[in-house]
Amino acid sequence: MTTPQTHPTSPSAIPADLHRFDSIRPFEPEEMPSAFDRLLADKQFLQVLAVVYPGVPLEALRQKVHSCKTLLDFQLNFIYSLVKNLIAKETKGLDMDATNLDKNGSFTFVSNHRDIVLDSALLDILLVENKFRTTCEIAIGDNLLKYQWIRDVVRLNKSFIVERDLPMRQLLLASKRLSDYMHYAIAVKQDNIWIAQREGRAKDSNDRTQKSILQMMALGGEGSVIDRLVALHIVPLAISYEFDPCDFLKAKEFQQRRDTADFQKGPMDDVTSMKTGIFGYKGRVHYHAAPCIDDYLRTLDEKTPKGELFETIAAHIDKEIHANYRLYPNNFIALDELKGENNSDKYTAEDKQTFDKYIAGQLSKIDLPNKDTSFLRNRLLTMYAYPAINQRAALAK
Repeated sequence: MTTPQTHPTSPSAIPADLHRFDSIRPFEPEEMPSAFDRLLADKQFLQVLAVVYPGVPLEALRQKVHSCKTLLDFQLNFIYSLVKNLIAKETKGLDMDATNLDKNGSFTFVSNHRDIVLDSALLDILLVENKFRTTCEIAIGDNLLKYQWIRDVVRLNKSFIVERDLPMRQLLLASKRLSDYMHYAIAVKQDNIWIAQREGRAKDSNDRTQKSILQMMALGGEGSVIDRLVALHIVPLAISYEFDPCDFLKAKEFQQRRDTADFQKGPMDDVTSMKTGIFGYKGRVHYHAAPCIDDYLRTLDEKTPKGELFETIAAHIDKEIHANYRLYPNNFIALDELKGENNSDKYTAEDKQTFDKYIAGQLSKIDLPNKDTSFLRNRLLTMYAYPAINQRAALAK
């Protein structure tokens, strides 16, 4: 067996102003060789590698990863082909409307959050295929980084870490560091950023921007709150999946929380959701980038109380995301079955038959000792109805 070579990182090779972000930032090029060697010596990662690249000699993979000199190289040589294969197998097409954006700009994409891994992974594919200058740096919660190899992989994939579950004082310091890093990534690295509009996925698909996300963003930068948010060039991004492979897991969690007052997710629940989301069928997938909100932000009165200001901005982002959803027959069928409406002009009898069969199949996957089928079905229908409900409200405004 070949002994992994070590590649000590030269601290002087990394810009001095980046060192204050060492605990959360993506790797720098100088750190990549050591990260590759750690991964290729990790038994658990090697098991994953054998599944992803069956029959490929380890030495060939070692040579290929070490040929990557930047994080973008790594994404294009490894992540891109993996995600493209998933798109071919598990979707019925992926596209993006990015006509509102300058492809040479640097933007902070704030999106609704459906899938733990794929929301940002698919965005990277779409940025490449729509000829943007680069991909995006990805905000990821440290609760998902269960193992060192996962932490290394995400940092190679241009991810920066959102630290959670800290004591209040440490959490404030971590939020300030996170915000400072986002401003650095946009202004100095001239990269793009993806961040979810809320902490965790909206389990019922009622997508709402948490004002705490905007408050965090405004901790960094200079000037007024408006100046600081303008500096991040925020773009509301609507992500529409025809099918959510994790819908049955979300419905199950709703019943568990209903029935158990102190319910806590198990240590592997997020890993299960990641695997289910990645390898489950998603149907048609559409991304729609609304215009950057810089001009909108400049119309706001900077003297507005901060709490009200953040709420106003969050509501604007929500309206843009809701209005730009791409709705599918599923959404209208669910709305009719949930609310007793009649939107049958939006779908066919075959669409309804397909969706009803799908819901029945997802319900059958839920394993609970006191399974409440009526409640669970209501939860599943709600997930598919909310995008239509929210779009109707957004367009009415």
